[in-house]
Amino acid sequence: MRPFTNAAVAARFEAYPPQARRRLQALRELIFRTAATTAGVGEIEETLKWGEPAYLTPNRSGSTVRIDWKHKDPCHCAMYFNCQTQLVDTFRTLFPHDFRFEGRRALLLPLEGKLPEDALAFCIAASLTYHLKKNRKS
Repeated sequence: MRPFTNAAVAARFEAYPPQARRRLQALRELIFRTAATTAGVGEIEETLKWGEPAYLTPNRSGSTVRIDWKHKDPCHCAMYFNCQTQLVDTFRTLFPHDFRFEGRRALLLPLEGKLPEDALAFCIAASLTYHLKKNRKS
């Protein structure tokens, strides 16, 4: 597991129930792995936004990806994307059976079972390169 460089993020992960923490750690690793293998992303900054682990591109190549678990839906965790983009609508079209969706902002992932890693990596890469792709279209 990648070590935490932000003490507040490390504390947030420690506060999750064990099952949620394991799933969120797997998502965290996938975010860093995807960022490292996606052209144009560069380094990722890990911080908290709205009290949730958030992954930003300091070079402004993309849009923030956040992950979290909530007491109100204890069997799922979520990966959040900017709701002002078309990202989640695109993911809904491309992967209608891989995820449960929450409006235009989130993919809901069960705490149990195998993650659809290829689909998730596509979604993460799309978000982390969102501004690069948007600027090419302009």
